[in-house]
Amino acid sequence: MRHPAIAVRAVLLCALAATAPPLAAQSAPRPTPDQIRASFAAHKGDFDYLLGDWEFTAVNRDYGRMHGFWSAVRLADGQVLDEYRIVGDSGVTYYVTRTLRVYNPARSEWDLVSTGDGLHDLGTGRREGDEMHIEQKFGMMTEQPSTWRIRYYDIRADRFSWSADRTTDEGKTWVAGFQTLEARRIDPPRDLGALTRSQ
Repeated sequence: MRHPAIAVRAVLLCALAATAPPLAAQSAPRPTPDQIRASFAAHKGDFDYLLGDWEFTAVNRDYGRMHGFWSAVRLADGQVLDEYRIVGDSGVTYYVTRTLRVYNPARSEWDLVSTGDGLHDLGTGRREGDEMHIEQKFGMMTEQPSTWRIRYYDIRADRFSWSADRTTDEGKTWVAGFQTLEARRIDPPRDLGALTRSQ
């Protein structure tokens, strides 16, 4: 059995490789170290509201009403790792995914990668005033991949709301409010910290 730290390190390396920009994007002017530090300092807390444990109810256009749990922790260098799980009345898991959220100061946005059939469900996120806006692809290895535009809003210490529009034809048409979600906090924020020791 692999050590948990090795497994997480492998996920992080795969995620970084999967979200690497194309060569054309890499030729853009690079920000200075001071600009990178300032950008990271300004945005490192963008997902602080998600940290902790949540219970949610949701409505999906295809599946109807849903219920589940969502937990998020901050890693040692500021990345956020979360797990989103939909469960039935008896507690059986219907769907689960884990997402790594990493701030990219060179592009002033968050890079996201979610687990599924590999690490192909990529997205980006930006703080817009009091809201967080995300665009992410899901089911990229299935017969019907889709792109979601997700909006976190009415963000409070003990709750937040979430709404997603979805397209399955590469943005030609969108279904507004394809899924909505209401989350209520059940446990306080927490950090995971370092997975390895320096000595």
